[in-house]
Amino acid sequence: MKLTIEHKFSLSVYLWGLITGLISGIAAAKVQYGWLLGIALYFVIDKFVLALIKELPPEIEDERMILKKAFWSWFLFWLYFTMLSYTLVINFQPQFYSNQSLLYQLTQNGAVAG
Repeated sequence: MKLTIEHKFSLSVYLWGLITGLISGIAAAKVQYGWLLGIALYFVIDKFVLALIKELPPEIEDERMILKKAFWSWFLFWLYFTMLSYTLVINFQPQFYSNQSLLYQLTQNGAVAG
C-alpha cells in the first residue's frame, strides 16, 4: 500500500501534533506556562513536515502555506495530547462533592445502583 503525498502530509502534521502535545503537557505539569512551549513549536512545523516528506501536496505552493494548511489538524492533536499527558503526569484524581452522583457510584461500586 502506497501513501499519497496528501496522506503523508496529514500524517506528518498529526505526528507533530502528538509530539508537541506530549511536550506541552509534561512541561505544563512542571512549569506554570509550560504549555506555551508546544504552541511555540507549532511555528517549526514546516521544517518538521519537510524533513519527513520531501515534496508538498499540489494545493500547497510553497513552505509558508504549511502553517496555514496544517493549523486545525495540528491544533486538535496538540490539544488532546497536551491534556492527556498533563493529566497523567499530575496523577489526577477526581473529587466527588456528592455520594449520590453517577460518577461516584461508578467508581465506588463499579455499577450504578438502580
